[in-house]
Parts: sequence; structure tokens; C-alpha cells
Amino acid sequence: MSGGYHIVVCGGIVPDPLQTLEPAVGPTGPALRNEMMLPAVLDPWAGHALFEAANLAKSQPGSKVWWVSMGPKAKLQQLMMSMGQKVPFELVALDGSASGFTESAEVAAALAEAISSIPDLDQSRLLLIGGWESASRGAGSTLQIVGERLGIVDQFQGVDEVSVQEDGSLKLLERVEGGKHQISVCTAPPIVVGWATGKLPEPPNNPQIGMMNMRTVMPALQRAKAVQVGTGSLNFVSVRLPEQRRSTRIVKDATVEEIAQEIVEWIKD
Repeated sequence: MSGGYHIVVCGGIVPDPLQTLEPAVGPTGPALRNEMMLPAVLDPWAGHALFEAANLAKSQPGSKVWWVSMGPKAKLQQLMMSMGQKVPFELVALDGSASGFTESAEVAAALAEAISSIPDLDQSRLLLIGGWESASRGAGSTLQIVGERLGIVDQFQGVDEVSVQEDGSLKLLERVEGGKHQISVCTAPPIVVGWATGKLPEPPNNPQIGMMNMRTVMPALQRAKAVQVGTGSLNFVSVRLPEQRRSTRIVKDATVEEIAQEIVEWIKD
């Protein structure tokens, strides 16, 4: 495509999964205990989307990547210290909740408004990219609603690969059942792409990219618009971790055949 693409990546922050995540009911609804104290990381699916978007932009001269993210400004700044050195992008920040208990329709409305306000964004060249799933907002609907609000009807979910053909069309590999891919061809943007895991590893840190990104990251954080997103009309009666059940029985001198037979009977039940 002549002129390249305008690629917008929607990617939020999530608590580090290595931490103990304990749900609790607060004054404004369900949340995680000590949520503001937990270290934040980029949502894994959004990470794949960001890395694939940067790789696509690199291969298509004239392309540009914006990263639109909603979260507490302090958490976003913490994340930019590491992710800002991975790939070049321009940050569009929203100062709001990053909780997984927020209503996806409200989050999508805020993201769509932020994308619409990006200066010089050409929707005829727009690739709206995000994670197919999420470690926090795993409703699977946020990205789709953002696309609908922007009037984008060509949407592809569970994508593992996007390639540009000689005629300028986009070839996409979408996951389907049985470990297979459905091959789709879109003649031109705008499109929505929900990435699965892609095929690229996490890029190494590059201090030069970090210094370039920080010229726009800090101003973007300073002017981040405050948005209020909640649970909508939902009412959570309680939130708790799934119960863990473990039944252990110690048996001595059992033969291999007896053990195998017991496993078969347990599977049948």
C-alpha cells in the first residue's frame, strides 16, 4: 500500500501474574486486594499485538504505530520504563481503571473516543490491532466494540499472521478448530485484527528506541485524559478465588495393572 499504514494498538496493563492476586469487594465494587501496590506488566496478548504491529510497520515504508492504553498514570509510567525500549510507537494514554472488573462496553467507548481524537489519523489506512484475549479484560468483546464504534466492519479474531500481498491486499491466518487456520484476504483497510500469539519473540531492549519513545511518552502521560469506567449496571454479590480441592490416598504395593485400571475408572467417571 502506498503511504504505509496507520496502525493503532489497543493494549492495557495487568498485574504481574507471579504475584498473589486476591479478589476483594471495595467501596466502588470488586477489585484486587492491594491492587495499586502490585507491579504491572503489559497484557501478554497485547504484547504480541504490539510486536507484530511494529514488525508490520517496519516492512511497510510510511507506516506509523500508535499505542492506546488505559490505566492509572503511575502504572503506565512504570510500564513504559521497560516497554518503551522494545519497539517504536507514539503513546496515547488514558488515566483510568485497569481493573478486570470494568464493563467492556465502557472501556471500548473511551478507547474509541481517544482513537478518533488522534491528530492526522487516516482511517482509510487504519489497522486497529489488539489482543484476541486478555489477562484481565477477557470478555473477548472490547476490541470488537471499539471497531464497531469506529465503523470498521471487517474484523478478524484469533489471528496468527498478517502479510501484505503484491496487489496491496492483506492476507490473514485466523485460528479455527482442530489446530488449523482459516485464510482470509482483505482488499484494503480499515480492519480490526485480534492477535493470538503471533510468531515473533519479544524484542530485546534498545536504548536508542527508548530515548526516541520517551520524547513523546512523558508528554502523553502528562496530558492523559481522566476517564471513569466502572461495572455499569452489574452487581457483584461476591468475589473469591476458585476453590482448590486435592484428595490424596497412599497405597502401598499396588501393581502397575491395578494403578492403570484405577486411572481408567477415574477417567470414565
